[in-house]
Amino acid sequence: MSGRDHRIIPAALDWLAEGRSVALATAIETWGSAPQPVGSQLAIDGEGHFLGSVSGGCIEAEVVAESAEVLSSGRPKTLKFGVEDGTAWKVGLACGGTIRIYLESLGNGCGPDGDGVLHRLVGDLAARRKVALVTELESGATRLAHAPEDLGRALAPALTEAFRFDRSVALDGTHGEIFINVFNPVIRVAIVGAVHVAQALAPMAYTLGYEAVVVDPRTAFATEQRFGDVRIVHDWPDEALSALGLDAHTAVVVLSHDAKIDDPALISALRSDVFYVGALGSKQTHAARVERLRHAGIVDADIARIHAPIGLDIGAQGAAEIALSIVAEITAVQRGRAPARVSAAVRA
Repeated sequence: MSGRDHRIIPAALDWLAEGRSVALATAIETWGSAPQPVGSQLAIDGEGHFLGSVSGGCIEAEVVAESAEVLSSGRPKTLKFGVEDGTAWKVGLACGGTIRIYLESLGNGCGPDGDGVLHRLVGDLAARRKVALVTELESGATRLAHAPEDLGRALAPALTEAFRFDRSVALDGTHGEIFINVFNPVIRVAIVGAVHVAQALAPMAYTLGYEAVVVDPRTAFATEQRFGDVRIVHDWPDEALSALGLDAHTAVVVLSHDAKIDDPALISALRSDVFYVGALGSKQTHAARVERLRHAGIVDADIARIHAPIGLDIGAQGAAEIALSIVAEITAVQRGRAPARVSAAVRA
């Protein structure tokens, strides 16, 4: 998943529906070590209330102040900030740099909400369709692109690369500079087994902007009292995961320690293109698991995709630290930073 918060635009549309005037700020260029990636957004209403972040805190006040003019005129503007080394250190950066912010009004019947572009974008996000919001920075005109050919031959390679690397980008277009803001589907973490580790893992995943779903047919384990407002599915894992839909933006975490629950989940995950499969248990437990999966017809090349023992080796003790090691490993794999692992059980 990108570091962008997909909840900002839906919230901005809710504010509009309440009758508020709303401005939307988007980071369109920033330094390499910035705490917020290009494409990050900040929604601001007419009273100065805001949600989101475009810089980690060092320029938000200035952006909020500038939003008043944009809300008044209805015309978009691009802000450029030079961040000195001293300011950069205060927000955790190694050095200063430049950040550009595109600020636009969503009110006054203008902006990308005027013809429903943002509402269609939210629909795409809900349906887990990859989509890019393409904005002509001079005019503020917007459109959606779902495939490279939607932008024409000249810009198709840029959109292909943006989708592949989940990286938004500003570049020159036919009518001036455009910004391609990529919205790949939110990373979904399907947690199989409503155990103590799952109680710690689900809120950590949410904090990172991931979508967490707990799957466990045991109704005594998977309860609202234990998991709050986390989505809970009480179907058997093979049925539940099939209904959820397993795609390349999904991680499957198997925690129950019950083969009747774990194995169907693993078989479903390994027969899909999910980007991460992890299973809790010792090396001995995993060796027995490997044999069961082989008997079920899963080949070694697919079994080798399982991260087991699950999580990065941080010397974790207790449920919270185990959950931390799991979510760190999921993030590392998603970012291409975790080495591929082939367990001894598979090599044997």
